[in-house]
Amino acid sequence: MYSTTSGLILAFHGCDEKTRDEVIASPTKSVKPSTNVYDWLGHGAYYWENDPVRALEWAKFLKEKPPKNTKNIINAPSVLGAVIDLGYCFDLLRRENLSILKEFYDNLAKTIEAESLPHNRKIRGSNDALLRDLDCWAINEYHKFREKTGLRPFDSVRGAFWEGNDLYPEAGFKEKSHIQVCIRNTNCVKGYFIPRIEDLGFPAV
Repeated sequence: MYSTTSGLILAFHGCDEKTRDEVIASPTKSVKPSTNVYDWLGHGAYYWENDPVRALEWAKFLKEKPPKNTKNIINAPSVLGAVIDLGYCFDLLRRENLSILKEFYDNLAKTIEAESLPHNRKIRGSNDALLRDLDCWAINEYHKFREKTGLRPFDSVRGAFWEGNDLYPEAGFKEKSHIQVCIRNTNCVKGYFIPRIEDLGFPAV
């Protein structure tokens, strides 16, 4: 009943400047969906909710450490803004959806040999599981289950992540905490824009 999220959000995608300009210039282009086995929220087009700074940090990171075999080379890190209606959203900030995903995983895992299950993985130099093979697999399998059983497909997936070092000693906050949205239905995106530089001559709004 509450899976359809009301209202619009602003979200930001870190990319190369050329990609940003191509999407802005064409009404038929959009952010390409990611189909990596380690995507945090399953397959789809990824955005940082209300956080252009984090999106730019990500683009800079990809320039310095591009994934193996990637075709999306970043030469000039940039940010693409988007106005998004999440539509019918599998929102993992909501308790009932977390329970649904857990129950689905528990039932599915019983049918699979334990050694065959994927695992979330850390990369060298990080304490965070940045490669989310298990989460990606579980969410994608849930989408497939809904499709097979005739349930309404989700337009988007949303999740919160606590990432990075403690903000300060004993803090309950992390340096890179953020909310990500994964868009599965391109029509959720109502428009793209280039984020403006704040005019310091006026109060922030």
